[in-house]
Amino acid sequence: MAIIECIPNISEGRRAEIIADVADAVRAVTGVRLLDLQSDPSHNRSVLTFAGEAGPLRQAVLELFDHALPSIDLRSHKGEHPRLGAIDVVPFVPIEGVTMAECVALAKEVAAAVAERFEVPVFLYEEASSHPSRRNLEDIRRGEFEGLPAKLADPAWRPDYGPARPHPTAGATVIGARMPLIAYNINLATNRVDVAKKIAAGIRMSSGGFRFVKAMGLTLDERDIVQVSMNLTNYEKTPIFRVFETVKREAARYGVQVLESEIVGLIPANALLEAAAYYLQLEGFSGEQVLENKLRAL
Repeated sequence: MAIIECIPNISEGRRAEIIADVADAVRAVTGVRLLDLQSDPSHNRSVLTFAGEAGPLRQAVLELFDHALPSIDLRSHKGEHPRLGAIDVVPFVPIEGVTMAECVALAKEVAAAVAERFEVPVFLYEEASSHPSRRNLEDIRRGEFEGLPAKLADPAWRPDYGPARPHPTAGATVIGARMPLIAYNINLATNRVDVAKKIAAGIRMSSGGFRFVKAMGLTLDERDIVQVSMNLTNYEKTPIFRVFETVKREAARYGVQVLESEIVGLIPANALLEAAAYYLQLEGFSGEQVLENKLRAL
């Protein structure tokens, strides 16, 4: 059985009834399992994680658009997280019995269907990208919803599918295929957003930091604290514990402590095992020593 993971990010993290309706629409699709749903009011964003084979996943994504688009209007949307569309990004991730090439083909098929049915411009990214300038999500999202009319007027930014104009309320959507990543945030015990932004600039790849880290600093207004919000795109080469320790050390330079950290969505077990081995200073530790792993192997 082929298992593909899909992790759509929608631009709604405050209205519980809309989030529940979208989640129920996904759950109703036969052959799809909704594995996780997390919403953040400060980001005003929700992340769904579901899995299945290609056909049911395609249907689930179209149901997601069908239920979310009438309820989300980016003209009045406010949140800390950058966003280009009501359904901002839809990645497909190969998990088992499926290749990256098959996920790329699925991403293109879904992108074409979304553009045709909902008249939303769609950009392809990561492994499905049509051009190196469109591989990174942050490059496509730059300018956000408000900058879309000017972006789409540039022939260099003609969407891969759909009209070369924004959807009036839903903006545009980014769809693609990628390897698993970890959405990881570290909250700092301060309201100084300049500290969070300086730390983010120091650790992200685009500013000369860790090769597999994307980061930004932002404010969590309802808690009067700041956050270093990150995507770790290869936890094996840039492990989560190394990122945490670096942020902790950089924050200390400004007299600031780490308050807590959080994982958004799901995380590979090996990433947590690496962190446990690091902090416990385990010598020669192996995942085969985990009881549940051993039982599954029998």
